[in-house]
Amino acid sequence: MNQRIAEVERNTLETQIKTTINLDGSGQFNATTGVPFLEHMLEQISRHGLIDIALIAKGDLHIDAHHTVEDIGITLGQAFNKALGDKKGITRYGHSYVPLDEALSRVVIDFSGRPSLIYHAEYPRRTIGNFDTDLFKEFFQGFVNHANVSLHIDNLRGGNSHHIAETIFKAFGKAIRMAVTADPRMQGVTPSTKGLL
Repeated sequence: MNQRIAEVERNTLETQIKTTINLDGSGQFNATTGVPFLEHMLEQISRHGLIDIALIAKGDLHIDAHHTVEDIGITLGQAFNKALGDKKGITRYGHSYVPLDEALSRVVIDFSGRPSLIYHAEYPRRTIGNFDTDLFKEFFQGFVNHANVSLHIDNLRGGNSHHIAETIFKAFGKAIRMAVTADPRMQGVTPSTKGLL
């Protein structure tokens, strides 16, 4: 399998973002976004997905974090799409359950070529620190639309907003790791009866 590395830059009037990923990395993470709690969550994807992620983002945080968070999701999705190429030989599907104390979340992903997000998570608090929990869905929607994946996120239980978010992002990383892993029995084969993803 070829090196699965991608770099994406996105420059708009609202944000300037550069994202680099290595799907076959060791979980190295480095990010400067101006949104500390999002960085903490992105590190969960990197560490538990064993994906190297380097990300620099400058956005209109004087307004709020919405554009920055959404556009980071977009560029990360674009990077995944680019790194996977024709998707030949990948497992394609991935799933994970992750607990953290009282919280439990399930994430299921399909690198199907068709964007679809089903997101069920409610947070006891509207903010975690100064991070608006509504923005988690915006992040995942941006990722889904540009990685062209079907993504189901379900928080099954939890009473602490930080714990809920962390279980979702850890499960997301582990589900991705499963889905992008090379299946030795599918070497050179597109994992679809259509022959194309």
